[in-house]
Amino acid sequence: MLIRALTGPLAAAGLVALLVAAPAGAATPRDAHGLWWSADKTAVIEFKPCTDAGTALCGRIVWDKDAGTPTDACGVRVARLKSFDGEAWRDGWVFDPRDKKSYSGAVRVKPDGTVLSLRAFIGTEMIGQTEEMTRADKPPTGCKAP
Repeated sequence: MLIRALTGPLAAAGLVALLVAAPAGAATPRDAHGLWWSADKTAVIEFKPCTDAGTALCGRIVWDKDAGTPTDACGVRVARLKSFDGEAWRDGWVFDPRDKKSYSGAVRVKPDGTVLSLRAFIGTEMIGQTEEMTRADKPPTGCKAP
């Protein structure tokens, strides 16, 4: 009886609607949230909603290998992206503390959730540089709270 109830046209339409509404592996705005090791493992960046705009994504350095030295970047905000378009966070900027310059930016997370790509560019996203970050469990000690 259960099989017969699930095989009607209404059940099929409901199944199709469910599959279209929530495709497997679809990116969500929260995928970028959390702690991420920089590509060279010299910093940990935390991505989370911005404190001054909860619908935007901000990234801040929460650990830096140079903590306590003149090149210390602890607490530096390195990203502020205003909107998520279903694929990536966009419409904002990323900051490179090494050259002290801001660029247009985009952040996306690979479907398995283990790699975050931070793209910095001038003008068009096609011309720029990408840093791939990996998830971090917790930052090492060393940075003071911002």
